[in-house]
Amino acid sequence: MNSQGDGQFEWKVLGESMPGEREPGRNLRLAVLISGSGTNLQAIIDAIEDGKLPNTEIALVISNNAAAYGIQRALQHKVPVIYLPWRKFPAGAFMHEMTPNEARIAGLLQFFRVDLVVLAGWMRIFSPPFLDQFARRVINIHPGLLPPEGTGETYRLSNGKTIPVLRGLNAVKKALEAGLNVTGSSVHYVTAEVDAGPVICQQEVPIKPDDTEESLHERLKEVEHGLIVEAIRSFYQILP
Repeated sequence: MNSQGDGQFEWKVLGESMPGEREPGRNLRLAVLISGSGTNLQAIIDAIEDGKLPNTEIALVISNNAAAYGIQRALQHKVPVIYLPWRKFPAGAFMHEMTPNEARIAGLLQFFRVDLVVLAGWMRIFSPPFLDQFARRVINIHPGLLPPEGTGETYRLSNGKTIPVLRGLNAVKKALEAGLNVTGSSVHYVTAEVDAGPVICQQEVPIKPDDTEESLHERLKEVEHGLIVEAIRSFYQILP
């Protein structure tokens, strides 16, 4: 997606959503999972309240961090929010089944009749058994440009040049250290491999010569706010 001269954005939407079954006529019900400040949560709340996401509601916010400011954002808008402490388990203890943490989240998603799970700054990785239960119903925002199908180690920019794909943590820092002139943000389906699911929408963002990690991250956040709303809208539009 490219930025237009008037400050508006042109989203590049890739692929189609594959939602679970939903009662005809019922609002699209979201669960937003957070670990921090919740700026993308706020963008979703604002879009719903402003009518930019009609027939959509946040059924539940879950935070694994009791100090996350996103909890206050949810409470201020009377959105149900649950703090879920994240217990640590030995590596490999749950290879073929959900962890107790995930089982609790799965139960909440079912109880609140959630259609789509939005990871908005959620700093935990879900296991394959959890994702299998909610296939194509979990999306994530990544501060980097991912290949359309999610796989591959390079991304082709709109100008035809290629850049390395930066997955995982510290993608903004990695972009600066690599000396890139362009980075961006992507909303993608979550799969067992980190940041390797099919892309729903994304936008390129130029890197300025004087950019710091903080300044670039702030510009990417502004882009992410629009992208996550567009991703949710595209998911809803193909529902029955």
